[in-house]
Amino acid sequence: MAQKNTLRPVALTPSQNLQTLVENRRIFNLHNCELNVFESYREAYDVALTFPDFVITSMVRGKKVMHLAEAPAFDYLPGESVIVPAHQTMLIDFPEASEANPTQCIALAVDESYIRSTIEYLNQYYNSDPDSKTQWQLHCNKFHFDNDEEVTALINKLIRICSSTDKAKNVYADLNLKELLIRLIQSQHLEQVRNDMQSGDNASRLQYVMRYIHEHLTDKILVDQLCRKAYLSRNHFFKWFREQVGITPLEYIINERIKLAKQLLSNPRLSLAEISQQCGFSDVNYFVRLFRKVEGITPGSYQKMQWLG
Repeated sequence: MAQKNTLRPVALTPSQNLQTLVENRRIFNLHNCELNVFESYREAYDVALTFPDFVITSMVRGKKVMHLAEAPAFDYLPGESVIVPAHQTMLIDFPEASEANPTQCIALAVDESYIRSTIEYLNQYYNSDPDSKTQWQLHCNKFHFDNDEEVTALINKLIRICSSTDKAKNVYADLNLKELLIRLIQSQHLEQVRNDMQSGDNASRLQYVMRYIHEHLTDKILVDQLCRKAYLSRNHFFKWFREQVGITPLEYIINERIKLAKQLLSNPRLSLAEISQQCGFSDVNYFVRLFRKVEGITPGSYQKMQWLG
């Protein structure tokens, strides 16, 4: 298993300041959000937690087992996040928590009006496609996910801002919170487009371009080709693609090639050179550097972990 994008350690509450050993809570209030830091120091089960606002949670240390709505229970580990709508009760188990091995999780509760204004901003300014307007929305159907590098960096920054004494922290928090929400919404939109692609229809411009990328991952993909597929000028294409996906076309292609490489690395009969070539990388050293940048470990180390796992 590849290394996950884990949050930077957050200082634990001094023992003399603990109010409880299960879900001890520290609160940092800002204008449009509230940062909560929860810690548990002993084993416990079916601990209920409900927020009156939409909440973005992310594990820092330890392990929880989460029970949400009608979904099956799942392990919740560092490097992962869970989003929960307002007024939905979470039931949480702490099967491994102890004083020597506490769990720690942050929860960003976000004001509903701030979410609405962010979605309105997206609908107004992130809609440069002349033929198809995106109705941006924030869904909670895919509520449990691994943090990517950008989401991790934004949450780390929000933790630092919210817990600081800077007089301008509300301004800085608003900027970073808006970006975090936009990235989550874009990620959900991209996931929906991928699911729709499975139907075989090129119902949208983005589906058509993404299908072309996926069908040519082993080939050299030129941006000019993608522009022609999208019937957009080069400048308009870059702006439109980043609006829809949150990253540049080149970054998206690299990420998809790395995903393909991870699948191929599970085959012990394939060499790194063969995998590099099958993923569209002509230089194996360049492939190794990119893989390490994205996954945090080399493809060789990842391959060994697959064999051991």
